[in-house]
Amino acid sequence: MSDSHIHLLKLSVGTQSVETLIDWQRNRSGQRSGGRYFHLTRMWPKREPELLNGGSIYWVIQGLVQARQKIVGLDEVIGQDGIRRCGIVLEPEVIRVEPVPRRPFQGWRYLQPGDAPRDLTKGRTRDAETLPPSLLAALSDLGVR
Repeated sequence: MSDSHIHLLKLSVGTQSVETLIDWQRNRSGQRSGGRYFHLTRMWPKREPELLNGGSIYWVIQGLVQARQKIVGLDEVIGQDGIRRCGIVLEPEVIRVEPVPRRPFQGWRYLQPGDAPRDLTKGRTRDAETLPPSLLAALSDLGVR
């Protein structure tokens, strides 16, 4: 396996906040593999070795990249309809990142490590929990966050 890695960028449709993403994964989603949550997608990533070499999925919530989860595996999932899908297996820890505005898109996109938002330090997560997404985006645009 090479030393390089890549990330995925994905909209979390219907999610209102990082907390609702966590709640969905822990309490309401039937998408589990070995006790871990997986995100189900129709397409199998062509850059699998790079994803599994330290990649994360970055979640776009309410128009902002707000969190990430480390990708730990890709599992084949055959639905009741007989169609093969990819289950992107994720670490349970959801890590908040500096909010970055992102326009809607379909599916997922590859994200180069140099373009990925930085993780928020533990002391900076409190305002990310309480400030509205629009204010977080404005602060990010100004370089204040």
